[in-house]
Amino acid sequence: MEDKEKKSPRDDEIVPIVAPLKVLTQKTINKRFGWWSAVVLLESYGRKQVCFYLWQKREEGGWKRKQKFAVHNQEDWELIQNAVSGMIKVLT
Repeated sequence: MEDKEKKSPRDDEIVPIVAPLKVLTQKTINKRFGWWSAVVLLESYGRKQVCFYLWQKREEGGWKRKQKFAVHNQEDWELIQNAVSGMIKVLT
């Protein structure tokens, strides 16, 4: 049985990322209480990277980026995964 990733209607909304960054694909993690978090595969000056973004809704409208964390290669991702998997077990 093939494990297909479910697409949420929230993923159809375009993340507030502007040129020169080019969004290749995105996945909204959470969008509520004035905060929006997403994982985005983007291209920046010819290089691809996976980024974790956090935006806060502005009172005057639109979104302001509050955090960005980029993963540049698979080696870095393996280090992140190993660190998180060692800690995630204590969450309920």
